[in-house]
Amino acid sequence: MNDNLFNIPSAAYWVWAIPVFFGLCFSISYRIEKRRLSNGLWFSLFFYSFLASLAMTILGTNNKWLIVISVSLFVIFFLIVMVIFALQAFLLLWNAWIVWRRESHTLANMLTLFLGLAILLAPFFSRWAALNLSKPVDTFINLFPSLVITYVLFWFYNYLTMLVLYQFNRPRYNQDFLIVLGAGLLNGNEVSPLLGRRIDRALTFYRKQLAKTGRAPMVIFSGGQGGDETVPEGRAMRDYAIAHGLPADQALVEDQSKTTYENMVFSKQLIAATGQQRPRVTFVTNGYHTFRAGMIARKAGLKANGIGAHTAKFFLPNAILREYIAIFVGSKRWHAVAIVGIFLLSLLLTWAQYYYR
Repeated sequence: MNDNLFNIPSAAYWVWAIPVFFGLCFSISYRIEKRRLSNGLWFSLFFYSFLASLAMTILGTNNKWLIVISVSLFVIFFLIVMVIFALQAFLLLWNAWIVWRRESHTLANMLTLFLGLAILLAPFFSRWAALNLSKPVDTFINLFPSLVITYVLFWFYNYLTMLVLYQFNRPRYNQDFLIVLGAGLLNGNEVSPLLGRRIDRALTFYRKQLAKTGRAPMVIFSGGQGGDETVPEGRAMRDYAIAHGLPADQALVEDQSKTTYENMVFSKQLIAATGQQRPRVTFVTNGYHTFRAGMIARKAGLKANGIGAHTAKFFLPNAILREYIAIFVGSKRWHAVAIVGIFLLSLLLTWAQYYYR
């Protein structure tokens, strides 16, 4: 390889100012408020400008082995992504089959089934439209959904970015309150394995803080009584925690909430009733739910970030899709305006394509 194959001028290395700028923007924004979706945009701008700057710098070294190794790693990663993308429908259907065998057959647990079938059937629909519809209509029917899907995937990727980053939230062991968010009970009165993992995660944090500081947080078990439950979730959770070693005088129950928003609002009222000024609060839920729960806590005016309990991997695709749909629907007005704009843009592009032929 020619030693001067890549002749990068010195001035080009100022490009590093771009990732430094975006990295500072992300760091400041994330430090101020972790529960913003906009943090994902800042991080993506930092990450991809960093990769571009790093690639230019590696090429600029003209080091044969460094370049070969870097390019090889990139090609391997790219091929893995392409294989996953090509097999995505079958991977989704495989996950749907596992969930069908292990979980209840609810609509919420069949999202990967519907998505996998949609991906498989989309080419057949596109082919049918091309054969049976007029060219302008066929063009619009292909263009508009493609743009909407791109828009939805853009925000899904941004949500995934923040969900992953949020898993690195590590609250200090100086909390005044831990809020454990409820979930459905088995047989009307039994803590489910999923809910048990939330409680166990809170108990682990409780014990570590007590061991490190000698000062234990108060634990609030938050969850009302569903139509198919014989006791409120909060009370069943408290009983489970006491049976696993939590002192009864360190456990509070919030048993009126029906939604995550009410979990946060009613728990906030319990905390306020203690009279403690500027309390430090952390909530506990499953990992896939932490970021959306954090957004809801922010909406409820509760200054709290979350930590997540382990969730079975086969359950994650459906759970993450549900969380994203909930976040997307939560901003439905803004997204509706965007989709209407995409609709009008698709009409304009279709008209321009056939008007100026």
